[in-house]
Amino acid sequence: MTEDGSTSIQTTYTSEFFTDLSIDWINEQSKPWFMWLAYNAPHTPFHAPPSTMHNQGDLAAYANGMDPIPYYMAAIEAMDFQIGRLLENIPSDERENTVIIFIGDNGTPNQIAQSPYSAQTAKGSLAQGGINVPMFINGSGVSRTGTDDNLITSTDLFATISEIAGISTPQVYDSKSFMSLLSQSSKIRDYQYSEMDDGTNDSWTISNGEFKLIVNANGNEVLYDLINDPYESKDLLTGTLSTLEANAKIALESELLKIRN
Repeated sequence: MTEDGSTSIQTTYTSEFFTDLSIDWINEQSKPWFMWLAYNAPHTPFHAPPSTMHNQGDLAAYANGMDPIPYYMAAIEAMDFQIGRLLENIPSDERENTVIIFIGDNGTPNQIAQSPYSAQTAKGSLAQGGINVPMFINGSGVSRTGTDDNLITSTDLFATISEIAGISTPQVYDSKSFMSLLSQSSKIRDYQYSEMDDGTNDSWTISNGEFKLIVNANGNEVLYDLINDPYESKDLLTGTLSTLEANAKIALESELLKIRN
């Protein structure tokens, strides 16, 4: 661990160690606070977390060729266990006045992709399995329950957290606050954009929630109907587009032009 320029060797399991640091930090605060806790597990390398933190049984040390799924599931359970411990250690009056946002940063590693996803449509891809991540919100001011299908992007967290903290500006550059969704149904975005450049593939994608266009820097394009084909198995551009599909592609391309220029 490197902190303030000093590096030390730690032997506590990372999810537990980060939680310990977080609990200690919260207990030191005397003013309203914001904390960003980014666990680095579940993640490769696949490993067996402490057995007290999961229900995947007695896991041997992981070695290449073994089924990685129970190891990854164990790491997820261990993280969940530690999140529970973190929340339990926040004083009840503080916890009642806290908004808790849980979000994934990308899809699962391709080694553990399960049907209907594949290794090509998981982490490291612009497929929904690579970029469409879970987000759960609870706590102070959150009066709605259930799910919401708004087109949110991770950049929107900046404006949202700012508004929760009392800043009256609902949008900062490409960050749009979705604080209103905590208490009422409304529409935040018409389009959702993402991009990636891994040194081999330079691509970007845009969706209106119904249709999704992926464009590669080499000019290749694919178009999917996310309503009827949520796992992106059929490229509409391999056939003749209907009027609805053609108009959707034009609209997506127009919005792409605005974003990228």
